[in-house]
Amino acid sequence: MPQKTRLLYEGKAKKIWETDDPDLLISEFKDSLTAFNGEKRSEEAGKGALNNQISTELFKYLESKGIPTHFVEMLDENHMLHKRAEVIRIEVIVRNIATGSLSRNLGIEDGKILPFTLVEFDYKNDELGDPKLNDQHCLILELVKEPAELDYIRYMARRINRFLKEFYAELDLTLVDFKLEFGRDKNDTIILIDELSPDNFRLWDAKTGEKMDKDRFRQGLGGLLEAYQEVLNRIQNK
Repeated sequence: MPQKTRLLYEGKAKKIWETDDPDLLISEFKDSLTAFNGEKRSEEAGKGALNNQISTELFKYLESKGIPTHFVEMLDENHMLHKRAEVIRIEVIVRNIATGSLSRNLGIEDGKILPFTLVEFDYKNDELGDPKLNDQHCLILELVKEPAELDYIRYMARRINRFLKEFYAELDLTLVDFKLEFGRDKNDTIILIDELSPDNFRLWDAKTGEKMDKDRFRQGLGGLLEAYQEVLNRIQNK
């Protein structure tokens, strides 16, 4: 079993550790909560373990559908073993229903079902506040090698959305929007990385409309751990 050797990176929600295998890393899921580019912060004991378990189940599901990911295995409640990948510094935002910044910035009614799946790119750069990107920005910043890679990322994002919408619908959950990250493995193949959890997903209960994601923290609703645990329970009982 690969062992931690050196802390490679610490972000808002995870620590990334190098291992004694140069091709494998370990993600340690933290209990930290942040919102509004780190302006709002808190801790929720057990949040990291829930995100790790939810991410594990979703990575395994997407792998079964032919989506290439960095996932290898869950080591324990807070640690995931995964392939080393060079991060593509584009946050891919996939939207099915208007809410949050889309409604604020464009005046689209909150809760309006979009006529098609919207895929947006944000620059993964905290110092700049993760600004919006278009294709030309991505090429100027050399975030990708050629325009075809952006087309591929959009294609993969829409495939993932289709699979996850179906998955969550069976759990009486509505997939509103979510963030994805991609990277390049040692063969230069673009793969899905990071995590797949309610920290990065907006999920509404299909029957009640109750929010089952990090909006409970952003909006001061409380009950975040209970919501995350309910999402995990529904996945495990699927």
